[in-house]
Amino acid sequence: MVNEQNKEKTRAPEVDFSTAREMQPYLKEPEAMYVGAPGKHGYLRLGFELDSTGKSILRDLERRHPLIVQQELYFDEEMPEMPCVYILSSGGPNVDGDRYEQDITVKKNAFAHVATGAATKLAEMKYNYSGLVQNIVLEENAYLEFMPEPVIPCRHTRFISDTRLCVDETATVFYSEIFMGGRKYYGNGELFEYDILSVCSHGERPDGKQLFREKFIIDPRVEHPRNLGVMGKFDVFANVIVITPQDKADKIYDETEVFIDNQKMLAAGITRLPENAGLLYKVLGIEPGPVKKMVREFCSLVRQTVKGKPIAPDFPWR
Repeated sequence: MVNEQNKEKTRAPEVDFSTAREMQPYLKEPEAMYVGAPGKHGYLRLGFELDSTGKSILRDLERRHPLIVQQELYFDEEMPEMPCVYILSSGGPNVDGDRYEQDITVKKNAFAHVATGAATKLAEMKYNYSGLVQNIVLEENAYLEFMPEPVIPCRHTRFISDTRLCVDETATVFYSEIFMGGRKYYGNGELFEYDILSVCSHGERPDGKQLFREKFIIDPRVEHPRNLGVMGKFDVFANVIVITPQDKADKIYDETEVFIDNQKMLAAGITRLPENAGLLYKVLGIEPGPVKKMVREFCSLVRQTVKGKPIAPDFPWR
């Protein structure tokens, strides 16, 4: 276990979502369980490092319900030495007043794959909102794949997140997030009927140098996602951030296909992050399956470039 001083260094900074302008209409205290009540304030800390034999292991684990993580697994046939961890929740969908915090640290030369066991459902909310703070720290030559299942916002969902990526110049992080437009086949469907999605990701170096900041706020009442230049005819959006050394970023960029396929209803684009920090990759689709497949194929290209090994085929039931 790490000592308390090291925990404080890698713990997520305090984020006060109530000061965000877009969340001002949603600050009413829920009439049931209050904001951050037991069972509504989940915390998870994962710390990966090499053991005495050079094996990457989950050395540090702290959790508070409803977030659950069991022991690491080693099932990746292409990288059997890589620990794979699934984040689970015992509380069902995110509801009014839920607050979650996740700290993930990958120590020098260590590596890991982190995902979720199922999609994250955002339930209908009447009073408040659900918030997520993530702090991901990679030390020298560390490598992390963060590939959660899609986020599904229901009607009148309010959700805000802040993700900090603190990455050493020699390390590589593959960070992905996939957002559905809503429960597409629920009744008559409720695509883009949520109240607001506010998603922020920002990168920095261990010395505090700021690399980039990306924030998108989707409020269908202000500008509907169906508008041209937003989502248009597409229903699913994947956002991928790759922070990696410039020589590796250049190779990944050159080998990535960008396209709009009106028959398969898929589109993909890539751009470079500021400060030669890495790449930003976007995918649009109609169904989550093809979008997830493209994100996984892109991750395989990143792993092949950084680690010299591709990603094994995904399990057929995922």
